Amino acid sequence: MTAAPRTLVVRLDSAGDVLLAGPAVRAVAARSAHTAMLCGPLGERAAGLLPGLDEVLLYDAPWVGFDPPPVRRGDLDAVADVLAGRRFDRALVLASFHQSPLPTALLLKAAGIPWVAADSEHYPGSLLDLRHRRAPHRHEVRAALDLAEAAGYPLPPGDDGRLAITAPPDTTPLTGTAPYVVVHPGAAVPARAWTAGRAARAVAALDAAGHRVVVTGGPAEKELTASVADTHALDLGGRTSLPELAGVLARAEAVVVGNTGPCHLAAAVATPVVCLYAPVVPAERWAPYGVPSVLLGRHDAPCAGSRARLCAVPGHPCLDSVTDEEVLTAVASLTAAGPGTTDRGRTGDRDRTADREGTKDRDRTAGREGTEDRDRTADRKSTKNRDSTADAAVSRDYRAGDGRDLRR
Repeated sequence: MTAAPRTLVVRLDSAGDVLLAGPAVRAVAARSAHTAMLCGPLGERAAGLLPGLDEVLLYDAPWVGFDPPPVRRGDLDAVADVLAGRRFDRALVLASFHQSPLPTALLLKAAGIPWVAADSEHYPGSLLDLRHRRAPHRHEVRAALDLAEAAGYPLPPGDDGRLAITAPPDTTPLTGTAPYVVVHPGAAVPARAWTAGRAARAVAALDAAGHRVVVTGGPAEKELTASVADTHALDLGGRTSLPELAGVLARAEAVVVGNTGPCHLAAAVATPVVCLYAPVVPAERWAPYGVPSVLLGRHDAPCAGSRARLCAVPGHPCLDSVTDEEVLTAVASLTAAGPGTTDRGRTGDRDRTADREGTKDRDRTAGREGTEDRDRTADRKSTKNRDSTADAAVSRDYRAGDGRDLRR
């Protein structure tokens, strides 16, 4: 590359997948004049938290997601026109190992983007200018970084490649100041979560062991979080935005959560994770990344590798067979000083928003615009305003039948 390009990064699926793309986004931003992300509706809020992005574009693609929209010629034309108007020089398509990047690559080429890169096991014809091969058994974060580096976007000096988000808000008005452990019982994929009764028993056991427990969940999970918290925990179900949930997780001693978006959000704020990991997808690809973690679950269960969304095995043995003692031991191993302390055990004391794990200050753009060095969790609020908004990103809606540019 000579002059810094305008680069588009595409990740069309869930919030967790978008968070896992964060290190690759920072690598791209370090060598681009303008960096945008095209994401789906489930990933939009997470994309707005990623350092390095100047713009977030939204497209509900009919080849991604659990409930994809129908294919409509007008929708495809509309998003292609929007992308063409941005005059991107290059694009990277990030997708999971079981997904094909080629429908997205076709859209990008139709939009006139001259250079497109992706991992692909399938013959791409003229759709890819860089057909990269993913290394076997690669974690999603590392796979995205491998593609970025192959495309000419290495991580900038001082960036350790861990997950990161912009600094979350102070959530002590929600949680209080006393130390706590978070239990997040829900998951976008039901097979990856405890049943409600099993989660409730774990919360009661943590409470009995002396831990203060905070239960989190989205607006659609209020009934779940209320039953899980009962009289043993503070119930924050439906009471947090995504940035506020990040703040709650950032101040936790540890988080007990399934393999779902908040697992990766906890990793992005450097909080240790006890991950209830259903083996429907391989842990080597989606385990908590870059933070102390313990994986619990029966990884030889019949559902292993099935990518099932609903558990078909009576009793949900891969997760519901995890005992209270296993949970307590895992939490204790990550909070070695015991309940109600702020010592993080293996990694030492940490300020949740400054100098996490002793990592070096990092320049978000590594000389691209001469911006000041910033710690990935301490000073992200100083990043420049983007695209005439006061938020960290701009959201636009190009969904079914509309095609308008709707600034929110």
